[in-house]
Amino acid sequence: MPSVGVLDTELYTVSEAARLLRVPASTLKWWLEGREAGDDGSGYAPVIRVEPTGSTAVTWGEFVEAGYLREYRRRHQVSLQHLRQVIDALRAEFEVPYPLAHFKPFVGPGRKLVLELERQLDIPPWLRMVAVVDGQQMLTPAAESFLAQVEFAEDDPHWAERLYPAGKGSPVVIDPAFNFGSPTVDGISTEVLAEMVEAGEPLEDVARDYGLAPERLRYALAYEWAAA
Repeated sequence: MPSVGVLDTELYTVSEAARLLRVPASTLKWWLEGREAGDDGSGYAPVIRVEPTGSTAVTWGEFVEAGYLREYRRRHQVSLQHLRQVIDALRAEFEVPYPLAHFKPFVGPGRKLVLELERQLDIPPWLRMVAVVDGQQMLTPAAESFLAQVEFAEDDPHWAERLYPAGKGSPVVIDPAFNFGSPTVDGISTEVLAEMVEAGEPLEDVARDYGLAPERLRYALAYEWAAA
């Protein structure tokens, strides 16, 4: 059975991870490594890593956390530096290196703790994970969107086992244990399937050759072509 050590597994280059996350490689590099101060003093610390490492490899845990940041970037197009404070605080509270790649911050007492930390750190409302609505602690839309793509392990510590980049209604999955963390449908690379169809192979023939239902092949194609 996979262990939490999978979160530390280096799976991607920055460019590969950025392509899968569908963010600019320069943005992902800034989240991971920060940016050195220039003449104008406009540098900043990494958002995901504790400190710059110089590594161009991206671990599974870093990839998952970058997926969380992406949801906020899509909605607000603002600096995510405030989220570094939250990630640092959650890292200390839960004593795990990748707190956003674990289920605990999103449910029960963890959600309450996140709310308290966000208030203490004066995190802007648009960057928060938890909000109070009608007296209830609710995940914000960006956090909900992220959570809808992640499948967590059933056993403690409930780490992120796999991602569904097109949502859980699609069979496209990114699993660090299969195909080197590249997207698949029923264990078959979505990239390979798209290349076969783009090369002129009839969709029905490709589906038959790989033992896929045509509808599942269409999901793979929709995912790949959405990135084009």
